[in-house]
Parts: sequence; structure tokens; C-alpha cells
Amino acid sequence: MPASPDQFPDTATALTLAGPAGALEAAVDVPDPACARAGTVVICHPHPLQGGTMHNKVVTMIERSVRELGLRTVVFNFRGTGASEGEYDDGRGETLDLLAVAEWVGRVRPNDALWLAGFSFGSYVALLAARHLPVKQMISIAPPVGRWDFSAAIAPPCPWLIVQGEDDDVVEPQAVFDWVEAMPEKPTLVRMPDTGHFFHRRLMDLRGAIKNGVRGNLPPTLAA
Repeated sequence: MPASPDQFPDTATALTLAGPAGALEAAVDVPDPACARAGTVVICHPHPLQGGTMHNKVVTMIERSVRELGLRTVVFNFRGTGASEGEYDDGRGETLDLLAVAEWVGRVRPNDALWLAGFSFGSYVALLAARHLPVKQMISIAPPVGRWDFSAAIAPPCPWLIVQGEDDDVVEPQAVFDWVEAMPEKPTLVRMPDTGHFFHRRLMDLRGAIKNGVRGNLPPTLAA
């Protein structure tokens, strides 16, 4: 299996990272140098057995949103998805995959703030991994509360944005709202009316919600 690259690419690039179950298919992108900031976001995709990949349109919009704010981005396919080796592992192995990707980011961008983001199943995996990482911002889009055991997911000790559609047809919106309400320290919750699970016709609204929700926690710029 190829070793992970020893530096973060300077341009948008597809690459292969070393994962615990074999090679992980990944892609990185970089912001406009004029607005670049000292931060990198790792973004997790929805459920592999339900067609989720790193090319999902919501994942793509998350990536675009944070890159426009000046952060480097990493998307990757969980084990058994796309060109990533291994087999689906019910969230456990996928969490290890994310930890491996985050470890690589920490090695090649040691001075960057690490952000984690995920959509649906990916938000569950990101929360499981967050307890093991120095996460500076969490972004959870349509977290599948009620479909997965979120009792094992500890709230990250950092700013946390949750975006949930009020007409979600996959995740029960009220379950998400009740889960948030029960937290001792409340994350920032954005409720989007007339919005289903995949944000059809609402992707630009999602972009705005993400950018507005995290703008106050952006890392410093790198521009001279």
C-alpha cells in the first residue's frame, strides 16, 4: 500500500492515504491564497451502504463553504467505498479511518486548527472520533439521531454547529432537536424550514448557514 504523502498538496489533488484497513481514497483542496487561514477541515460522507461517498453533493457543499472561508479541505471515502480498501464496519472501522486521516493532517499541517465536519452517518463518525482529536470546530449536518446510538458520542469541547432540516425524510427532526435541548452546553443549532435530508434546492442556503455559523471561530489568516 502506498505511504501517505509527506506534505499537503498546494493545489486540488486526488491522493491515497494509508488507512488501518488499507488504502483510503481521498482528495484535498486549498483556498485562494489571499484568504488562506491556518486551518484544515476533514469532511465525512454519509452511509456507504446507502450510496454515500465523498462525492455526495452535501459533502461537496460543506467542502466549498469552508474552503471559501480560507481553510484547506480533505474529503475521503470510508473503507470499502470507491477506491478505499477494506469492508464496511458499522461505524467502528470508519472512525479509525477518520482518525488515520486526521493523524496525517496533523503531521503535514501541524500548526493548523483541525476542524471536523460530517453529513448524516458522517456526522456520527466525526463525533465518535472527536474525543480523540484536538478539534477546534465541529460541523454536523443532519446528524442521524435515533438511527445510531448517539449516547456514545461525547460533545466536543469546542464550538459546534448543527444544521438540521425541519422536513427531513430520513432523520426525525424532533429527535435531533430534543437531543440538542438535552445537552448541558448547547451547540449552535440552525433549523432550516422546508428542507429535507439531502437539502434539495436548499444547498445554497446550507452554504450560508455553514459560513455564518462558523465565521466567528475562524483561525488566523496566513496572508502576509
